[in-house]
Amino acid sequence: MLFSLLEGENIRDVLIELLLMIPIILFSLSFHEAAHALIAYKLGDPTARNLGRLTLNPVKHLDPFGALSMLLIGIGWAKPVPINVRNFENPRKGMMLSALAGPVSNLILAIGFAFLTATYELLLFVWKIEITLLPLIIYQLLYLGVYLNAALAIFNLIPAPPFDGSRIFFYFLPKNWYFRVMQYERYIGLGIMLVLIVLSRLGFSPVGFLAGGLTDWLLYPFQALATLIIS
Repeated sequence: MLFSLLEGENIRDVLIELLLMIPIILFSLSFHEAAHALIAYKLGDPTARNLGRLTLNPVKHLDPFGALSMLLIGIGWAKPVPINVRNFENPRKGMMLSALAGPVSNLILAIGFAFLTATYELLLFVWKIEITLLPLIIYQLLYLGVYLNAALAIFNLIPAPPFDGSRIFFYFLPKNWYFRVMQYERYIGLGIMLVLIVLSRLGFSPVGFLAGGLTDWLLYPFQALATLIIS
């Protein structure tokens, strides 16, 4: 992250990681928001589609502050997809499923990148490719695809507004609880962000910790299969 430059880490390594993160972040956030728009449309709400949000074009989804935050501290967001729950046959269920689509889309991407990472490791071994800078950069790009999407899935599943997890969690709670909490959505979101930032600066990132564990868990079966193929 950019803060790593201030902490004296190797400038070249940090810059390479940042450059690799940019396309992954843009694609993953766009995929996430497009998934919200797609499920909402399938459930009867064309609002996001009519506003051009049913697309992988990052320009339509990019929030400059969210993207910068992702680069600075590893926590970011895109522009929320507009959803009109009145268009759903079942508004609460429609909102819940539309919200769930975002984290699930990132989990799908993480699994896809895990498969590509393990396959690439297998090819490096079978073809006896020397590990120079280019193969290492390609590997890091694929690995970041797993890790960043795992982080986005976990981050968005936080069961508090304005995160997707709140729409999922509150679906199972009494309706009046939802409206009471949503009155303070902005303040709750800001508070959680501040806590995560402070913890990150203190050397502990809950999202990063969980994302690292999920990354290892997703990679393991593909790497184990690759090991069986080699042996």
